[in-house]
Amino acid sequence: MEITLADDKPGIKFMPGEEDVALHPGLKEVYLDNTKISYIDGDKGRLYYRGYSIESLAENSTFEEVVFLLIHGHLPSRYELFTLKDTLRNERELPDRVLMILKSFPRETTRIEILRTIISALALFDPDDYDYSKEANIRKGLRIIAKIPTIMAYSHRIKSNLPIIEPDLELSHSANFYYMVTGNKPDKDIEAAFDKALVLQSEHGSNASSFAARVTVSTLSDIYSAVVSAIGALRGPLHGGANERVILMLKEIGEPERAEEFIMEKLNKHERVMGFGHRVYKTRDPRADIYEQMATYWCGKTGNQKLMEISKIVCDVMARERKLSPNVDFFSATFAFAIGLPILLFTPLFAASRSAGWVAQTLEQMDNNTMIRPLMRYMGDIDRKYRPIDDR
Repeated sequence: MEITLADDKPGIKFMPGEEDVALHPGLKEVYLDNTKISYIDGDKGRLYYRGYSIESLAENSTFEEVVFLLIHGHLPSRYELFTLKDTLRNERELPDRVLMILKSFPRETTRIEILRTIISALALFDPDDYDYSKEANIRKGLRIIAKIPTIMAYSHRIKSNLPIIEPDLELSHSANFYYMVTGNKPDKDIEAAFDKALVLQSEHGSNASSFAARVTVSTLSDIYSAVVSAIGALRGPLHGGANERVILMLKEIGEPERAEEFIMEKLNKHERVMGFGHRVYKTRDPRADIYEQMATYWCGKTGNQKLMEISKIVCDVMARERKLSPNVDFFSATFAFAIGLPILLFTPLFAASRSAGWVAQTLEQMDNNTMIRPLMRYMGDIDRKYRPIDDR
């Protein structure tokens, strides 16, 4: 035992038996449990949902198919897909009293804060609120997935003094989402591109928000509380909030000629350049490769070539100076801007996609649950003498 003195009181540096405890800050490289949902090969830059590569799903699948795949473990039959699509369509609307709550928030409230709070409120209106069976949890999970685009669209249009747009039952999940946000029904190209974006960010292992959801539901709390926890984690700029900061940085650079000088100045000041590096990938994030292709195409089609030029210069500088590749946040920001999505929705847009993974992760946690409760090595004083307030 190593003794320290603090404020003339006896103390210890380590509790007995903890001198040689291995620490894993951020739980880095710690395996929490087994999973069948997704696999990340960080060395080779590969990502799989339920055994299917992200490239094959992005090219061939739809968001609705991926929702079914993540929750049930297999791609849906035609009838299963029809049933899932029908469920998502019929669960898009918000209860009137929840809409009243949404309209009451202060104007400066961020979209992600609104989303977090409304998801919590929705639990009170769910007919399965106190049914904790797996079947009920799947129903609740699908309601959450269906309603997140509505919450995002309504909150954005209300805060922007625009009339809200009711869900269109004739449109797919992604097409309806785009329509409710922008007021424009997407053509097939935009619908397919936006749907692909939702697929790309649906699931990603034990990331911060999915882990937060698992921790919450591991206490046998409900799935709404788990998703609220996930959204709280997603809000941070080191997780889902990074894409918004990426596009703001690119717009601040403004011109391709300024890009290298701007990034070098940030690096010399030891400031973080958002959208680069990843805890798991040792090479390029495979989602970033797909997003770069999408961003290049849509920036060219919508007259945002300058934004793409800046993006590629920033990537070149970061590769040269820090040997870092872009992660999913970097080109997803460029793509989302190019197809006309509001910047203030970039972070909650991530939630609309990742909600599929959150639901799948909470269901898997509850299938074989052990409450998540790690230890902390104590480094403070012990047996300190209490002094009355007049003697301090």
